[in-house]
Amino acid sequence: MKKILLLGDPELYRISEPVKKEGLSDALEVVKELHETITNFQSEYGWGRAIAAPQIGIFKRVVYMFKENMLRIFINPVLSEKSDRKIEVWDNCMSFPDLLVKVKRHKSCKLTYRDNNWVEQTEFIEGDMAELLQHEVDHLDGILAVSRAVDGRSFALSSEKNKL
Repeated sequence: MKKILLLGDPELYRISEPVKKEGLSDALEVVKELHETITNFQSEYGWGRAIAAPQIGIFKRVVYMFKENMLRIFINPVLSEKSDRKIEVWDNCMSFPDLLVKVKRHKSCKLTYRDNNWVEQTEFIEGDMAELLQHEVDHLDGILAVSRAVDGRSFALSSEKNKL
């Protein structure tokens, strides 16, 4: 299992490089490491839906989602056609597991990516899925949820979430 980079590590602000077709097998090896890391995190913390490769120090544009025993791989994901309507959510992150950050995310958007067979996929996503993928694509761009906080009062310890 790879160590998850934590808030304060300057590497989290690095922009990840696109995966090239000839690098697909390497990207799929990264997915194995992401799977191992997220399942360990889930067993320790009881939450975690997706993880981006830069969170484990691999700066390639790969996102792995593993929630409710459903897994998905997103290689070189791109978000477009973002809705004007936004939703406000308390965001959590494996890179700062004890902190919640209130952010605004687009309610829906178009997602284009390569799957594990290098086939281009396009889908329209909304709600939880849109919020989640915006968070993960931000990681690929070196952007953390703390940089998207609604205001100076948009932070809370996870242990205090019952007061939100």
